[in-house]
Amino acid sequence: MCLLLLAVIYLAFISLGLPDSLLGAGWPVMHEFFGVPLAWAGVVTMVISVGTVMSSLLSERLTKRFGVKYVTLFSIIVTALAMWGFSISTSFPMLIAFAIPYGLGAGSIDAALNNYVALHYSSKHMSWLHCFWGVGTIMSPCVMSAALSVSVWQTGYRAVGAVQLVIAAIVALSLPLWKADSDPKGAGNTVETVGVSGALRIRGVPTLLAGFLCYCGAESICMLWSASYLIEKTGMAPSRAAAFASLFFIGMTVGRFLAGFISDRVGDRNMIRLGTGIIAVGVVLISLNGLPESAALVGLVIIGLGCAPVYPSIIHSTPASFGAENSQAIIGVQMASAYLGSTFMPPALGFVSSLSGLWVMPFFLIVLIALMTVLLEATYRKRA
Repeated sequence: MCLLLLAVIYLAFISLGLPDSLLGAGWPVMHEFFGVPLAWAGVVTMVISVGTVMSSLLSERLTKRFGVKYVTLFSIIVTALAMWGFSISTSFPMLIAFAIPYGLGAGSIDAALNNYVALHYSSKHMSWLHCFWGVGTIMSPCVMSAALSVSVWQTGYRAVGAVQLVIAAIVALSLPLWKADSDPKGAGNTVETVGVSGALRIRGVPTLLAGFLCYCGAESICMLWSASYLIEKTGMAPSRAAAFASLFFIGMTVGRFLAGFISDRVGDRNMIRLGTGIIAVGVVLISLNGLPESAALVGLVIIGLGCAPVYPSIIHSTPASFGAENSQAIIGVQMASAYLGSTFMPPALGFVSSLSGLWVMPFFLIVLIALMTVLLEATYRKRA
């Protein structure tokens, strides 16, 4: 029964990843439909991020009030309705209005499921959980590409919304399986909540959040700027660069699948250190002058492989480091810090690169990863 429930949780994480790369795939056509500049995609993602941060911070209260299973089910349904809302939007303000429930639905399920797996399953299952998120992000561009080739962008959103509703139905059927809907030691059964302020007062949490923000900022920079970096660094054609930028996602998804086979033996903290070292190798490779195209592509894959174990291992180590009774509150705040990093770090690089060029991207990544390492090591020393 535990394995069957785990399969449902994996499926729920595919539903979390599905919308994440859909906007980027459809926006070149969508912005023309709405009559807004290409850069206004940032407005949409900002609204989504604000909603996600808000629901992440409320996740502890919602989860303890309603249970993980109902938070998961409701979040998927809300996200599916947001996808339908995108498909019927006839103006940019209408699109923004539906971006609000999209963000609210994403944050709660992310924090709730991450904490549930951290409490009830081993490190390898956390790696595979995030691997399935990667599967969702890889599927969405394919869905949108197929929609644009035979129909319109709205069809892509309707298709993803329909898949979300199917996943919601499967989660609804699985509700009797969620018997351990709280911490096995009983921490999740109390109505008391730690809260955001309480979580921030716990020794080591501020440095953990700052380190996590740095990592998520670095990961988002790779997601957003890899194609542009390839064009500037190697002179690659834009169409090829757009296609090859997906190598980062593929490296990260494959890396998380492979990490699941060794993470239980290696341990969360050592997996973070291993991933950090691999990221550094990839960043050095893409920063070399006179970089051939093949070396740049290998470097992107290596960075993706290095990123693979870091996020899942940081999350999975939270209950062990801070206690199961505090983990839902802390993971909720972690999700908020993650979205803050992914929202503000890519524009920060964009501003710097507008003054100097995108050649600064590897140095930006090295600084963020170095800060992450220092902050996380300080956290674990405090919690030793």
